[in-house]
Amino acid sequence: MTRQLLLQELHDLLQPDKVNDYCPNGLQVEGKDDIKLIVTGVTASQALIDEAIAANADAILVHHGYFWKSESPSITGIKYRRIASLIKNDINLFAYHLPIDVHALLGNNAQLGKVLQMDGYFAAPSFSPEGIVFQGHYNTPKSREAFIQLISSKLGRVPLVVGDTADPISRVAWCTGGGQSFIEQALMLGIDAFISGEISEQTTHIARESGIHYVAAGHHATERYGVKAVGEYLASTLDVEVKFIDVDNPA
Repeated sequence: MTRQLLLQELHDLLQPDKVNDYCPNGLQVEGKDDIKLIVTGVTASQALIDEAIAANADAILVHHGYFWKSESPSITGIKYRRIASLIKNDINLFAYHLPIDVHALLGNNAQLGKVLQMDGYFAAPSFSPEGIVFQGHYNTPKSREAFIQLISSKLGRVPLVVGDTADPISRVAWCTGGGQSFIEQALMLGIDAFISGEISEQTTHIARESGIHYVAAGHHATERYGVKAVGEYLASTLDVEVKFIDVDNPA
């Protein structure tokens, strides 16, 4: 398939124009026009690029790309070496940040609900952009210990859990990655637990004083599933091969 056709398919699927993001969504580095193999991964790190080169990939699709609003626009150092590797090997880089977080079926939040075996889950109302926070439930409440064990087994890492309560967990809200700042808004949903990837100093106090469990399950660990699901969708609908590569990150 052509680069332009892939770009159009991703645009139609992820609808980046509907979100106000911190980076450009879409084609960030142009490569060859003919695309047969796409490598997907969480972050466009040098390690992922090297894996894509070794696999003879024509394109890379990631959640965390380049050119963030807060970073220097200079292409030097690490950024230069990454982009130089892409250009030298004629590899396209496609990146979608918030569009991959919020997609109703394939997004990071939706996929995390699926991975954690929620009995029902959906985009929480009154959050912007729509889908940035999800909520779900377990029909049979889980103990704190069972909840931690489930997350550990599914995400492959033991989460950090804070909150001075032993209450069972049924109603859960979450925002993958660095979404801990949504905890106070999420409390209005009447939740027993809130999940995100990271934790801030104040998050502990909010969880303790609100009587809920807060789970910091890892930025990378909670955001592996959206880009993987998007890649699998592309492979099932287009004439293209897709390979997900998980570059381990303990954060």
